[in-house]
Amino acid sequence: MQEKKKFVVPGRPKKRLFLGLILGTTVIWAVVLYALWYIMAPGLAGMASWLPSVVGGVFALLVALVLLGILNIVLAINNLPFLGVFQKQSYQLINALFPWAVRLGKPFGISRRKLEGSFIAVSNVLFNRRHIRVPADRLLVVTPHCLQLATCPRKITRDPHNCQQCGGCDIGALVKMADEMGFHFYVATGGTLARQIVYTTKPQAVLAIACERDLMSGIQDVYPLPAVGVMNIRPNGPCFNTHVDIEAVRRELQSIIIPGTEHNAAGRNEAILGPMKGKDDDD
Repeated sequence: MQEKKKFVVPGRPKKRLFLGLILGTTVIWAVVLYALWYIMAPGLAGMASWLPSVVGGVFALLVALVLLGILNIVLAINNLPFLGVFQKQSYQLINALFPWAVRLGKPFGISRRKLEGSFIAVSNVLFNRRHIRVPADRLLVVTPHCLQLATCPRKITRDPHNCQQCGGCDIGALVKMADEMGFHFYVATGGTLARQIVYTTKPQAVLAIACERDLMSGIQDVYPLPAVGVMNIRPNGPCFNTHVDIEAVRRELQSIIIPGTEHNAAGRNEAILGPMKGKDDDD
């Protein structure tokens, strides 16, 4: 067995980066809405004296709800009591405002990748604050094929158990963990296959391992299904012989899986992936 190499795990993305940009986006939109109302007010008053107040009230309510959602997120990431009734709205908010946050960050030299990492950090906190617990067999773990050693001849996108667990990459450790704990584990070649896996397995929660871009799009794609992301490690650059912090994955799994529901699941993947024959080559 090959000696396991150690890699430096990247530092945690700063959650306040994404929060600051969506707050800035909200302020900009508030100014735009006020300017729009100011321009429209005389015409609205000409139609009915009460229309400017109603339209202004609607605009103010929209801005207030967004600010309340941001406040809720701030409370959540600081481990303070927050409004649980707004959990769903908080997810919707960060998904809706992300594209605008990217635009706002460009003039300040904030890269999309850094912002995606901040988005994932915020999303993971919201996931954990919901205290989601599911049986092991209702949890899906998906990882990209770049986690497999590039020179490995084994085909694992059909069934990860084809892995010989030689220690050359992290797939073997994840297969072993899946067999011990009983969650579904698949290796996807792209977003289309990953979405098909989610549709086929019908999990109650998803743990995804990928780069910032794929994690962000994946979390948004499976919404409202709760998903938590673990960023991969890229010592050789993107999409080539990547790695993952196995202990970080284990900690996330232990916080999600209901104790006592773990069971051996060896050999289960092939039966589930059978109907997906021919979908291995993906985008």
